[in-house]
Amino acid sequence: MSDSCASSEWVPLLVPDMPSPQELTPWLERMHAARHYSNYGPLVRELESEFAQRFALPVDDLTTVSNATQGLELVLQALELAPGSRILLPAFTFVATATAVVRAGHLPVLADVDPDDWMLTPDIARAACAVTPVDAVLPVATFGMPHDMKAWQQFEQDTGLPVVIDAAAAYGSQWLQGAEGTLVFSLHTTKSLPAGEGGLVVSTRTGLAARVRQLSNFGINLDPKAGMPLGSLARVGTNAKMSEYHAAIGLASLQVWEEHALERRRLHACLMEELDEASGHSLVWQRLGAGGALAAPSLLCAQLPDDGTRRALEQTCQQMHITTRRWYQPLLQHMQALLPHCQALETPHADRLASTLVGLPFFLGMEAMQRGRLKLAVSAAVKASRA
Repeated sequence: MSDSCASSEWVPLLVPDMPSPQELTPWLERMHAARHYSNYGPLVRELESEFAQRFALPVDDLTTVSNATQGLELVLQALELAPGSRILLPAFTFVATATAVVRAGHLPVLADVDPDDWMLTPDIARAACAVTPVDAVLPVATFGMPHDMKAWQQFEQDTGLPVVIDAAAAYGSQWLQGAEGTLVFSLHTTKSLPAGEGGLVVSTRTGLAARVRQLSNFGINLDPKAGMPLGSLARVGTNAKMSEYHAAIGLASLQVWEEHALERRRLHACLMEELDEASGHSLVWQRLGAGGALAAPSLLCAQLPDDGTRRALEQTCQQMHITTRRWYQPLLQHMQALLPHCQALETPHADRLASTLVGLPFFLGMEAMQRGRLKLAVSAAVKASRA
């Protein structure tokens, strides 16, 4: 391998797309002038109003939270399910989906995913419900790929089971699409709309967002019409409010979201085309699901023909100082800390993904040299594996 290929400077996996200090200054000055830094200040209210306009919903149908994991926990609590309820979710997902279920006092039931779009679908959920009891369903917008909300609404109507979409990576891609539903987004620094930390809960379920909002503020009553003293405890909640600092970052990010989303789509498409050619068309990419297009990709994941080819690519990337990651691996049922708390169904498609999928570098501002090095690594690894 040539010295030029084995550069000492690593190609990073992700680079956060955060606003600069100069871009944040006007928002921070507004915050400081108001002397309001938390507790639903003017910037949080403005950010929620912006979200309400984009989702074409009353502002009472959504609420910000400190992060998406807390959002998932509080939505599950706000649904008022019986303790120990069985929550169906994909085995192929980030650990926070499952830990939110456990921390809310319920049992994760781990199901398979579609082999092409890598998501838990209504059909898979129906099949799971036929073999084991289920009390609610928590599908994941895998790597930001949006779900078909009308199909999930039909599932809810047919089964009576509440559905909550873990849309952590899917802001800008996952919409309600004219359907009823509940969505939980992440505004983490690595997502397409970064606020540093933060989350957003959107729900057309009557009163759900309001209950989440109350639970995120310790569960205290702030409604003078509620029939109880202001400040008294209405529910046992936690402190999961978004701060004004994070709302300032979110508002600054929102101003350039469309422009940056377009750049993400272009880069994503170019990299897939370049790497597909470099691999001799042996890579498999996540297929668009029934929910529509991926509007703002934040990750690049490729499925290799087999585990040997994946290991060859990982080794080559290591030698060429290119960062890779096995996203969502090992599967949840192989996490020792989760084993006592979950039930796993048969997951052949998720098992296949876990043995062949690898995450590759993807970030705005990726240089031609970095892309070229990645193409060389893919080409060399595939050729070595075939040999």
